[in-house]
Amino acid sequence: MTAWLYHLNALVLGLFILTAIAMVVVRQIGACLQIFVMQSLLLSASAFLLGGAPWSWHLFALGCVTIASKAVLIPWILRSLVPAQVYARRELSQSVGVPAALLSAFALLLVGYAVGMPLNAAAHSLSPGNVSLGIAGLLIALLQLAVRREAVPQILAILGMENGAFLVGIAIAPNFPLIAELAIAFDVPLLAFIVAILARAVYRETGSTEAGSLAALRELA
Repeated sequence: MTAWLYHLNALVLGLFILTAIAMVVVRQIGACLQIFVMQSLLLSASAFLLGGAPWSWHLFALGCVTIASKAVLIPWILRSLVPAQVYARRELSQSVGVPAALLSAFALLLVGYAVGMPLNAAAHSLSPGNVSLGIAGLLIALLQLAVRREAVPQILAILGMENGAFLVGIAIAPNFPLIAELAIAFDVPLLAFIVAILARAVYRETGSTEAGSLAALRELA
């Protein structure tokens, strides 16, 4: 049973890091949001698997909170408040090309794996890979934040960094206190709500959600 959970969690981790790379190179905002939902579901799946042996209700609670907040509530907020025209755009604006972003993401994957190796001994027995790939996912999401110019992919990059950090956290400290789980349920959707409101205001004034449009909005004010 434990071996089965170990291999299944390894598959989940592989898919998780693929979603992190995909969020860097995908060219549509709607697709970027869908990939974030998939990544959050994979994070929840890893929490459920690690919580199965030995049993940890903290990890099961964290998985449920992640599904409710990141896979359901946050996409609903971003879809409801950000104008539909933003998601209808075929291509995202970014500071580097797709080949360069993809090569950088693979380089950060190697860096994250190397940095996490010394910490694997402190991880859950089912998956020391959570640490290395979680750090790699965090670094790749940081790359996404650096290269993207649109508001929605940038907030998804910040949330992706949090996903990477939590992938490490559920392996090193599986018994999260309940207050931390509740904080995730309220703080993260609130952040998405604020960014969505700002993105809608910027789009109405400038016709774009690029971060550089904030300067034009300030001039209009």
